[in-house]
Amino acid sequence: MEELQDFQTLVGNYYTVDASTTADPEQINAEKLAGQDLRIKKDASVPQILIYHTHSQETFADSRPGERADTVIGLGDDLQELLEKQYGYEVLHITEAFDMKEGCLERSRAYNYAEPVIAAALEEHPSIQVVIDLHRDGVNGSKRLVTEINGKPTAQIMFFNGLSRTKESGELTSLPNPYQAENLAFSFQMEYEAEQYYPGFSRCIYLKGYRYNLHLRPRSVLLEVGAQTNTVEEVKNAMGPFSDILHKVLSGKSPASGG
Repeated sequence: MEELQDFQTLVGNYYTVDASTTADPEQINAEKLAGQDLRIKKDASVPQILIYHTHSQETFADSRPGERADTVIGLGDDLQELLEKQYGYEVLHITEAFDMKEGCLERSRAYNYAEPVIAAALEEHPSIQVVIDLHRDGVNGSKRLVTEINGKPTAQIMFFNGLSRTKESGELTSLPNPYQAENLAFSFQMEYEAEQYYPGFSRCIYLKGYRYNLHLRPRSVLLEVGAQTNTVEEVKNAMGPFSDILHKVLSGKSPASGG
């Protein structure tokens, strides 16, 4: 953690900054990010974690056509089961297809379609404190995002934050995110946790210019699990270590927060 106080070291080791935006040393500050208290008081009588999928139709290298279990929605089912049965959280899983319109794939406005639905769910369930938009990445066809954890082939993950700032336009006042500091701390603490307990599991935290509906709750994250070149087995194997690092952050057991 001491080494990460240097901005260039922090960005070089933990982040990938998209060409559309810039990393701000005031925002990307290890001491501030680690110092955010992201613990929640567990209450299994109400939903506290929300999982949804802006791109619900994403599948994997050996996905069977028409099989929900082989899609990112099926991956969300697996994560929900782990968080509920192993860690005792109550989870709401929204499976609406925001990237389908009139039976056709339509991703250009998927984030716009998702926002009112997710906002309504959060209004209905004010107990929800964590929001996970679960995706898989798209990579060059020859690239494999895989490591080995506990003897199992495991898809690598990537955390994603939007900074509401582009090089071309500066601060995007039309896309404000009042929870940006908490979002950045959330991904940083999970990335730090991954590096301590599962080296090589997380690829990085990717910073891009827009907002991606991460403004709806303080502990919001867009999570990329593997890519289209990963097998279903590999991405499913990633849910165990991810649920573990998530629980450590939410329970205050993360080394980043001194737990």
